[in-house]
Amino acid sequence: MKNTPNQNKALVLEAMTALFQRRDPAAVAHYYAADYVQHNPGIAQGRQALQDLVGQLSSEVFYEPGLMIAEGDYVAIHGRIRGWAPTPQVVVDIFRIEDGLLAEHWDVLQDEVSPIQFAHDGKRDGNDSGQ
Repeated sequence: MKNTPNQNKALVLEAMTALFQRRDPAAVAHYYAADYVQHNPGIAQGRQALQDLVGQLSSEVFYEPGLMIAEGDYVAIHGRIRGWAPTPQVVVDIFRIEDGLLAEHWDVLQDEVSPIQFAHDGKRDGNDSGQ
C-alpha cells in the first residue's frame, strides 16, 4: 500500500531532522532504502556513505525545515542549514519515496544572502515593481 502525500511529508521531515538536527547515523537504516540513490555528485553513493557522513557531522550542523510540497511519491522540502558550509545555506531537497522509504535524493544549495546585502549589491531590494 502506498503512502499518502502527507505520510511522505512526515517521513521526509523526520528523516531530515534525525540526520541534520539530531545527527543520528542509525536513522539512515530506518528511513532510507537499501539501494538508496544519491544524485548530489559531492556526496558518495549509497546508504552506508550517508550513514558515514552523518556520523562525521560537526555539532555545528543544524537543519531548519521550511515549506514542504508533496505529489505522489515525491516530496520537496525547502530549508536552511548552518554548519554545513562557512555561510548558512538555503536548500531544496527532493526525495522519491518507495515502499515507505527514501529511495532517491536530489538537492540544490546556495549561500544565504540577507535582504540588506541583496539590496546593497544593486539588485532588487523589494521596493521596485520587478521591471
